[in-house]
Amino acid sequence: MTSRKLWTAVASFVSMMIVATGGAENTATQVTALIMAGASVVAYIIGEGLTDSANIGLEEGEVTEE
Repeated sequence: MTSRKLWTAVASFVSMMIVATGGAENTATQVTALIMAGASVVAYIIGEGLTDSANIGLEEGEVTEE
């Protein structure tokens, strides 16, 4: 879910589908921008969650070693 290539492919697919079904290119561009913005938020949240869980594991490890 954090892969930029995955989100770029999804955004490209959706954009092309909008144009292929008769939608305006401007609409396709706006939807692509929204998908990429959402992908950035998802990647950030997952990344922060992984960092936080790693830090909690370290803190617990330090406590158990004492």
